[in-house]
Amino acid sequence: QVQVVESGGGLVEPGGSLRLSCAASGNIFSPNTMGWYRQAPGKQREFVANIAGGGATNYKDSVKGRFTISRDNGKNTIYLQMNMLKPDDTAVYYCNVYQLRRDYWGQGTQVTVSS
Repeated sequence: QVQVVESGGGLVEPGGSLRLSCAASGNIFSPNTMGWYRQAPGKQREFVANIAGGGATNYKDSVKGRFTISRDNGKNTIYLQMNMLKPDDTAVYYCNVYQLRRDYWGQGTQVTVSS
């Protein structure tokens, strides 16, 4: 089994920054890909960014240049540095671990961008 725990959400003003963390534990195998998805009220869950074990990254177009994903393989942890936040970034952010053709999800952390 794999456990996934997110942290770091909160309330921030437009233009501000937040850093999300996600720690995976349990039966973690390599290679795997870890990433972030988000779901705003009334909308479907959408991809935000992911990072492979070797460091290759992918981003949703609307967050490129503002968000940066990184990982610490020794800790099975990834981070999402979010800068220049906009109200449209408001959502519950979920961490995902994909390994051995299975998806594992965290409980989510709320990010609210509002003045």
